[in-house]
Formats: sequence, C-alpha cells, structure tokens
Amino acid sequence: MLNLARVDWLILVLYFGFAVGIGYALNSRMKTGKDFFLAGRALPAWICGLAFLGAGLGAPEVIGLGACGARYGLESAQCFSLGVVPAMIFAGLFMMPLYYGSKARTVPEFLGLRFDGKTRTLNACLFAAMTVVSAGISMYAMARIFQALHLFDRLFYALGWARQGIFTFSIVVPAAVVLAYILLGGLTGAIYNRVLQLFLLVAGLLPLVFMGLRNLGGWNGLKASVALVDPTLIHAWRGAARAGGVSMGIMGLALGIVLGAGYWCADFRAIQTAMAAKDVDSARRAPLLASIPWIFLPFLLVLPGLVAIGLPTPHTSAVETTIDGVILRTTTVVRPEVEAGTGLVPARVDPSGKPVRTAAGAPVLDYAMATPSLLRLLPTGLLGLGLTALLASLMSGMAASATAFNAVFTCDLYQPFLRKQADDGQSLAVGRWATVAAVLLSAATAYAITGLNSILAPLLLVFSLVTAPLFATLLLGMFWKRATGHGAFAGLIAGAGAALLHHGLTLPIEAQSGIHGGWLAVLHSYPGTLAQRFWTATFAFSAALLATVAVSLCTKARPEAELVGLVHSLTPKPKRTKLPWWKRPEALALGILLAAIAVNVYFAN
Repeated sequence: MLNLARVDWLILVLYFGFAVGIGYALNSRMKTGKDFFLAGRALPAWICGLAFLGAGLGAPEVIGLGACGARYGLESAQCFSLGVVPAMIFAGLFMMPLYYGSKARTVPEFLGLRFDGKTRTLNACLFAAMTVVSAGISMYAMARIFQALHLFDRLFYALGWARQGIFTFSIVVPAAVVLAYILLGGLTGAIYNRVLQLFLLVAGLLPLVFMGLRNLGGWNGLKASVALVDPTLIHAWRGAARAGGVSMGIMGLALGIVLGAGYWCADFRAIQTAMAAKDVDSARRAPLLASIPWIFLPFLLVLPGLVAIGLPTPHTSAVETTIDGVILRTTTVVRPEVEAGTGLVPARVDPSGKPVRTAAGAPVLDYAMATPSLLRLLPTGLLGLGLTALLASLMSGMAASATAFNAVFTCDLYQPFLRKQADDGQSLAVGRWATVAAVLLSAATAYAITGLNSILAPLLLVFSLVTAPLFATLLLGMFWKRATGHGAFAGLIAGAGAALLHHGLTLPIEAQSGIHGGWLAVLHSYPGTLAQRFWTATFAFSAALLATVAVSLCTKARPEAELVGLVHSLTPKPKRTKLPWWKRPEALALGILLAAIAVNVYFAN
C-alpha cells in the first residue's frame, strides 16, 4: 500500500484544479462550432506540436511501453522511435497540407470530399466506436492499476466505504475532470491540458528512472541485472523478428511504420490538434516539431519497465533484534503475486487471488504493472508527482478520444443526416452532448471489459481493424487521382475483414483463445502479441490497398477538376517566401530523421 502524505494529495488536487481552471478560463471563447471543435483554428505551431505529441501519450502508451520494456527490453523502444518519426515527418510534409487546405473539419469529412458520402459515414462509425473502446480501455487500465497499488484504500477505510467502490471511484473522478474542461473549453481546453499533461508526464517519469537506476548501480548495473533475471526476456524481441522471417532492424522499423504511420497520419485524435493551427504552415510544422522530442520519449517510457524487471524481487522476511534482553521480531509480509513475480513486476492473479501459472508452472507476469510498481521507490512529494503523471496520461488519452468523438459525431453523423443546415448554436450544443455520451460510453466499456489482463492486445486489434485500412485508403486518395469512392469503401471493408480473419486464425504462444486471437482456429502461433499485431496490421493495410486499387480500376473516377486541393498531383503548390535551405521544412525533416537514426544506433550498442 502506497503511503501518500498530505503534500502528495495536494499535488493531485492542484492538478485537478488547474485542469478544470484551464477549461473555465477558455469558456467565454466557445461561441461557435469552429471554436469548440477546431479551437478557432488560431493556435501557434508549437502548441499544436506539443498537443500532437501528447495525443499519442495516453495511459495505454505509457503503461504499454513500460510493459514492452519489461518484456522485450530496451530494443522495443526502437520501433516506436525510429519507426514513428518517419510517420510524423510524412504527416507534416505531405498529408497536413491536404487535410488543412481542404477545409475539412474531420478526417471522415475529408474522405467525403475526396471520395463519397458512404465512405465518410462508414469511417465515421468505425472511428467513433474505436474512440469509445480506446477510452474505455484507458479507464479500465488506470482503475485496475490504482486498485493494485491500493492507492485509495486508506481513504475508503477512513470514510467507511466499501473497497469494491475503488474501481468506480478511479474511473469517475478522472472522467468528471476531463468532461468538465472539455465542456467548458472545447478542443482548446483539451489542447492546453494536453500540453500540461505532457510536461507532468516527463517530470513524473524522470525521477522513476533516476531512482531505479540508482538502486541498480547505474546503466551497467541495469544491463547486468536484466541479464541475470532472464536472458530470454531481453532477446524475445529478436525472437519475434526471426519468427516473422525478417531481421531485427527491419522488424522494428516496419512495426513502427505500419502501426505508427496509421496513427500519426490517419487517426483523427492526433490530426485534430494539427488542424487547429492558425495556418497551413503551422499545421505542417506541428508534426515535425512533435517528432523532435519523440526521438527520445520512447526510451524514457520503456526504461521504467526495464528497471522494474531488473530490481530484486521482494520476499516475506522476518528480522529479530534484541534490546535490553527483549527479543523483537519484525515481519515484512509481501503479497503472493509480488513474491511470484520477477523484480517488481508481479504475477497475474486469478479471481481467488492466487498467482496465475503456465502449464509448466512458471508465473504469468503482469507486465502492465511494470511502470506503476516503481512508484514505491519515490519519496514524499515525488510520489504525488509520479501518481499525477500516470493520472495525466490517462486523462490525456481520454480527452483526445472525447474531443475526436464529439467532432466526428456532430460533423459527420448528426449534421449530414439530421440537421443539414445546423447553425453554430445547434452544433455547439450537440457537440457538448456528444462529449457527455462519449465519456459515459467509455465508462460503460471499462466495466464491460472487467477482468481483462492485457490492454495492449485489444488496443492494437482495434487499431488494425480501423486505422491501418484507413491509412491505405488515404494514401491512395491523396496520391492517386484514379482512386474512386467505391474503391475506398471496399478497401475499408476488406482491410477490416482481413484483420479479423488473421486475428481469428492466429494466436500468441501460451495465450488463451479469445481477445488474443484464435477464436476461429489456430493455424499459426506467434512468439508474442507485438509480432501477431504487426502481421495483423500488415494484412489489413495490404488488403485495403489491393481492394481499393482493384475496385477503383473497375469504376468511374471523378473529374480532375473536382479533385483540386484533395490530390497532390492536381493541387498547385502555394507560393512561399524564399528561405535559406536550412530553414525549410524539408531540411528540418531530414535533420530530425538523421538524429533519430543516430539515437537508435547509440542505444542499439
């Protein structure tokens, strides 16, 4: 049980106050739908860039990357660093000019402008469902972690409340704060809070890594500890690469590009922040600026998990001391799942509270607890900061999903079918009610998935179903004028179908059939979840690409005059002021890419 002092609680309360206060301060600016959904398109590039980065740092990413560090080692950070940076650069240089220049308010609306209404509606429905599921998984993950850390036990004991209510309390409080600042400040409030949450996350993780490394004896001590714990853990990532028939470097780069490009180039939760920029140049720079800190952030997120697996495993112990002839015995009791774990990473427990074990008798580790388990190392004050950082990551992802949901529902589902001439007052009201619905549906999802042990598996599955096919469709739509609406519609369906089929026929080793796959039959086993999801996303992307091309060649294309501003080859380049070559976005992008390669080469050695 974590012992929070008053200063720790004060930090949490102050954060809640600042979050709601930001929304309250911006409430007077929320006069139209444009203000609420697009922040008035008046924000500078650096704010949008930090918010763009923060959109991809929710609880699943923070907890999931820590779990990857504990399970696969530091090398797992490479796919999220080297692989994702090119995706951010591509989004800034090539995709944002069309997103922003088309005047579309959402990614589904852009699909409607480029293709047709049915493609827009299909993607809007799929995306709305994805945001609800993603936010629900985030809520569930954080509530489960707070339960495992016994964070609110003392509060519930003091108030005489049943401990069964801790799960609900851990969901309701963050959800209420997120709902408040979005209803008050719209997307602007969410963006400013996302920037605050990003700084809190870094400030909270740095002490975790520093304290952990100090306890291990520095960097060399970390490498030695992990090697002694289980040499197979640090090489599991290489095993996943070999099982897929590719080299380690190609696997990491391909995984980052396939999974990362779909999110950073096509997922409206990230794109929405760049579309809030004040002009097209600022919109282009936002992803480029976000890619600079992203070169290093995955390593910061992965290191806590690696430290947690390398620290000594706590065990129940008894110490006897003699004072003035009196024997005193002090017993330190450690929970069974902690003793059965490795390092500070506990074992999973069954409904009866006993550690879960494989058929061979080895404990099944709960890798999602890798990063949170390090909180016990922090002293008073820093403990409150660390908890606030985890809570901020939950609220960041939840807010990104809520603001994306309210925009897509209002602009792509409500207005086209129910209120074709809806005014700003109506759209503003509908957007706020949609925000309430998004939070309530996400909370219901969190309760529906109670008992789920893995948060990474369902998140990557949902991504493979929705975002990977969407990225393929958008690529063809932006760079191939022959792509048609029928082709895009068929591509989205084919991609989702291919992802479901592959997921249903494959299963990670030692995983149970169900959410992890194999619900049709097990034709192939992968060494881990990441390897399986890599190929699931690859099949989804490829099927969408092939189906879009095949159907487009058999159907009539739109006149070229209608595609100006929607396809690169038909869109005239805007006149730009002459700048020295080193100040151009292309030069900045090249420098960022080279820096990312250098950092990854350094950590690889």
